[in-house]
Amino acid sequence: VQLQASGGGLVQAGGSLRLSCTASGFNFILADWYRQAPGKQRVWIASITNSGSTDYVDSVKDRFTISRDSAAKDTVYLEINSLKPEDTAVYYCRLNPGDAWGQGTLVTVSS
Repeated sequence: VQLQASGGGLVQAGGSLRLSCTASGFNFILADWYRQAPGKQRVWIASITNSGSTDYVDSVKDRFTISRDSAAKDTVYLEINSLKPEDTAVYYCRLNPGDAWGQGTLVTVSS
């Protein structure tokens, strides 16, 4: 499975972004987003199942929303609102079955 992650970029604090992760033709059961800040380990931040159940790490649940394309079923999104400089990281998607990882998309938040 090949994943294509996109949507990152440079944004000012307080702004919003929507990240996308697509695995063409792949109907995943579980999708996760992770992020890796500079000099830190990759950490899990959100997940969504094929039934739409979501879960978030406590530190982001008020600003991050994970969702799935209801029609195509092969794309997962991560909407990030009220961006903070500490959100600067490479964001990765992960799909199961198959433990497939996307290449990451860089989000940089300026103060």
